[in-house]
Amino acid sequence: MTNSRRRTFSALKLGLLAGTAAAWILGSAPQMAQAQSLALTGYKQAVAESLSGDEGMAAFYRARGFEPIWTSADDAATARRAALIEALSSAGVHGLPAGRYDPTALLTRMRAVRSDRDRGLLEIELSRAYLQFAHDLSGGALDGRRIDSGIKRAPVRRPSEELLAALADGEPRAVLRELAPKSPEYTRLMREKLTLERVIARGGWGAPVTVGKLDPGDTGPGVVILRDRLVEMGYLKPTLSARYDDAVREAVLSFQEDHGLAADGVAGSSTLTALNVPATERLKSVLVAMERERWINFAEGLGQRHVLVNLVDFHAQIVDDGKVSFETRSVVGHQDPDRRTPEFSDVMEFMVINPSWYVPRSIIVNEYLPQLRRNPGAVSHLEITDSRGRRVNRGNGFAQYSAASFPFAMRQPPGPKNALGQVKFMFPNKYNIYLHDTPSKHLFARDQRTYSHGCIRLGDPKDFAYALLALQTDDPEGFFNARLRTGSETRVNLEQPVPVHLIYRTAFTQAKGKVNYRADVYGRDAKIWDALAAAGVALGGVES
Repeated sequence: MTNSRRRTFSALKLGLLAGTAAAWILGSAPQMAQAQSLALTGYKQAVAESLSGDEGMAAFYRARGFEPIWTSADDAATARRAALIEALSSAGVHGLPAGRYDPTALLTRMRAVRSDRDRGLLEIELSRAYLQFAHDLSGGALDGRRIDSGIKRAPVRRPSEELLAALADGEPRAVLRELAPKSPEYTRLMREKLTLERVIARGGWGAPVTVGKLDPGDTGPGVVILRDRLVEMGYLKPTLSARYDDAVREAVLSFQEDHGLAADGVAGSSTLTALNVPATERLKSVLVAMERERWINFAEGLGQRHVLVNLVDFHAQIVDDGKVSFETRSVVGHQDPDRRTPEFSDVMEFMVINPSWYVPRSIIVNEYLPQLRRNPGAVSHLEITDSRGRRVNRGNGFAQYSAASFPFAMRQPPGPKNALGQVKFMFPNKYNIYLHDTPSKHLFARDQRTYSHGCIRLGDPKDFAYALLALQTDDPEGFFNARLRTGSETRVNLEQPVPVHLIYRTAFTQAKGKVNYRADVYGRDAKIWDALAAAGVALGGVES
């Protein structure tokens, strides 16, 4: 029996058991009513003793005089228990570690209740199981900050008191359904998860393509394998042709576009490498993307207008009312550990036209100081200033300074060769990351664009500025260029600050079309998958 079939069978079995849970806990309804007519000292004492460690849950129970929501004799408690068991049994559907919740053990505990104290202990155990599931489903099962230093997002955690109150006051199944992210992205990722599980269950997409390269017009066994794999992936309608014809070329083009590759219609080495990735690996990417989507399940959403930068897609977008209104290519941090762009969210407050570049301390001491020690006239395009902003006389030399003792700052004034180009976009943060122009335009022609020291370079920064300014001026282009022509460093505040989200998605969806996949350039998703697997997340469709 496959894992997916076994989980389906178990879920059905637990669902049936949940329907009879009311008869297992403290016996029949009359017995429960009789028990509740007795003093509740044992129950309350057990509840009070078990509440340590979660002040929100403690506050919830104190506010209601420790009255139960799970273990009373009424129909509402019965419905909550049944809904919880059903929800916990479906945890695997969301790519959560199902073993973490163990509904079978909870049912066993329900059957074992014999005393008022047992009921109090069970009450809190059920609340803890619910809160664990609710926190995991609504905000993520992992804390990414513990997995990779480049992940700066704190887990999204709704207060325990709020979650318990919602369950106490609402229809339980509806409350549990509302926990998962409501974003179209999450819904489409779940759909891709199910699709991939079916692909895996039937053996994958077929044999890998082992030739080195295939060109339009080619024929032979390699083309047949390529053709069949494209058919299985849904890029090509079934055909008996053994020739790399126009239909195959169009399918390859579509595949390349969906995988961030140079779209030339030729099945070269990079295309074949991506094409040969097995469905199990793509499913891992989707499960990680679902977890990452839970990490940004903010109560207020991403923002009616927001900037979205998917680091591994090498694009920056402005999104208005859920639709991409502007997009440009981007360059992100290099793979070196100290240059990788971090993941976090903040708010863009202003742009600077004709910016100066204030060189980060790490670049000063690691890159420029060694040059200055050898030659005081090195990097002459940069000003060296003291703590009062005064220019330093290079004639005194710098050989006497180490990385720890170098006391000066470095600045590149505005100009056509400035490292930040003509404009930078500021969302002040402790990581000193921002978006900016660059004079190194040639890098935007490359497929993988990991070249910066961590900040994000934009391929079309002026158009990006026009799009941002369009909300506050009728002539954004004229407004921008009038300030650019002055040559002076000019700050322009955004009248409506814009949320900025730096994300990392090796799997992401489109409103129409297939799911896109990208390379894990920093290796972060591999770490997250390992952590999910260690927590108990399994790949559906894989034979045990």
